[in-house]
Amino acid sequence: MNVQASNPINDAYQRDGFYFPVRAMSAEDAAVYRAKLETFERANGGPLKSAMRTDVHLLFTWADELIRNEKILDAVEAVIGPNILCWITNFFIKEPKDGNFVSWHQDATYWGLEPHDQVLTAWLALSDAPVESGAMKFLAGSHRGGLHDHADTFHKSNLLSRGQEIQVEVNEADATDIPLKAGEFSLHHVLTAHGSHPNTTDDRRIGLAIRYIPTTVRQTKVRDTAVLVRGVDEYGHFDLLDGPDADMSETALATHKDANERLVKALLSGTDKQQLRD
Repeated sequence: MNVQASNPINDAYQRDGFYFPVRAMSAEDAAVYRAKLETFERANGGPLKSAMRTDVHLLFTWADELIRNEKILDAVEAVIGPNILCWITNFFIKEPKDGNFVSWHQDATYWGLEPHDQVLTAWLALSDAPVESGAMKFLAGSHRGGLHDHADTFHKSNLLSRGQEIQVEVNEADATDIPLKAGEFSLHHVLTAHGSHPNTTDDRRIGLAIRYIPTTVRQTKVRDTAVLVRGVDEYGHFDLLDGPDADMSETALATHKDANERLVKALLSGTDKQQLRD
């Protein structure tokens, strides 16, 4: 594992497999970003579809700003070092009382990234995410137990690409709730077991999962893409992309389509599925 020098964030991350909360921006600034998302949604008939919730940073200039947030990158650098790629982003949005959930799983299961123990997620809350909204739950120390078998369910209410569920018994009494305020984020290891329940509140729960990797990591399934957000890339394992020139421009749409097609091939390899669910 690429362990950085001792610091409070890295020490807790290495011990528990996660660290929270860290403030990336004020609640007021988070509300501005939420408004940008919801203005687009209102103009286009409703909540983002599945394909647009993935790699949103390639479609919108404001999402590209989020993956380059200095406070997020400082925390990420404390764990994986100064040369940082943003691999993908995923919006995890739970509408009020819609029943959507995330099964217990480990992120590394189908991603194809090696070495996978250097992959980190920053989960940024653009709305308040109290426990009642379906905040994430982590099993402390589970990242040290290796990668477990998972079963695909493709459950319609499961927000994961394959509805994957970890094939070990999880005692939720042992889990740590990860409530966040708008503008805060958490970090978690790619092998940390986690999940979340449905949103029982009257507000949306809006979180952007930003997947960061050091430039040493490679993709074993496809020739993949990434965005260099800090430092230098001396390895060339990924085709490096620029941020969008304008929101939803022709260039941005083409770049997103290509990146999304490569990602789908990696995530759904070994199944008969051809696309992420809507």
